[in-house]
Amino acid sequence: MLIGELSRRTGVHAHLLRYYEAQGLLKPARGTSGYREYTDEAVVTVTQIRKLLEAGLSTQEIAFTLPCATGSAPDLEPCPELLAVLQARLHSLDERIDTLIRSRQSLHDYIAAAERRVSHHYQGCDATTPGTTPEPAQV
Repeated sequence: MLIGELSRRTGVHAHLLRYYEAQGLLKPARGTSGYREYTDEAVVTVTQIRKLLEAGLSTQEIAFTLPCATGSAPDLEPCPELLAVLQARLHSLDERIDTLIRSRQSLHDYIAAAERRVSHHYQGCDATTPGTTPEPAQV
């Protein structure tokens, strides 16, 4: 099948399929006309690539992982060093999550501190007069 058919069958744009080829993830044959020709197995490979990308793997990690992948899920065979690669990726994701949690807490703290200052700042204002904006208290 040509790249347009593979794109249609997988829902992946042709430019991404060419990118996967450039990364060594897809290996189409070349027909006599020079066009890329894919086997039906390429549909499974593209599905595997997409699912591994969703899991947060880089294309380099996927290139290492694909030979161990079977089926469209994909299921991974216990290839040498595969677990080390996947565990390293998981560790990296855990570190990023921890950093995001700390950043989130800092933002919550800054917002809470600012809100306390705002409410303290306007404490002595007469906010009951309709249509007027309270003036900030002099500090």
